[in-house]
Amino acid sequence: MDEEGWYSVTPEEIAIRQAERCRGQLVIDCFSGVGGNTIQFAKLCSSVVAIDIDPVKVELAMNNAMVYGVAIRVDFVVGDFVHLAPSLKGDVVFLSPPWGGPMYKDVESYKMDMLQPRDGYTLFKIALSIAPNIIMFLPRNVDVAQVEELAWLSSPPLTLEIEENFVGGRMKAITAYFSCNAV
Repeated sequence: MDEEGWYSVTPEEIAIRQAERCRGQLVIDCFSGVGGNTIQFAKLCSSVVAIDIDPVKVELAMNNAMVYGVAIRVDFVVGDFVHLAPSLKGDVVFLSPPWGGPMYKDVESYKMDMLQPRDGYTLFKIALSIAPNIIMFLPRNVDVAQVEELAWLSSPPLTLEIEENFVGGRMKAITAYFSCNAV
């Protein structure tokens, strides 16, 4: 695990909960980082495609998946999710794009255009071209009205469920589950 991995990895109890919602499906983890979510998806889903632009992160994720005994269920890809998207198909797209480092906490209302490498609306539209079900892991201070707008980018609109994620009694983040049916 590298320094960035320590502050950006999804806490395990949250990653487990997200994976439980995808049981048995093919999941595309678009910003896999060091593999926290990838590992949990691999434990419960049919297979996982884990994508990250940083080859060091992919190497760390592969090692972590081997430690957890799930590497055989994951296809690791070094690449830019935005460029790879036209060749991807799955049941669920998991979006946990960079929030801009630890400074996201200093913003009163985190806007979708603060996500990286592209704004949240663009990333969501790209994800819609891959799968009918999308999960977004977002900062606790995200503008919820903007998250709700995303559901209307599909025709017909997607169903949205927003889950507040707590760790140690403190709100860590939110997970937004978008689906054309129950995920």
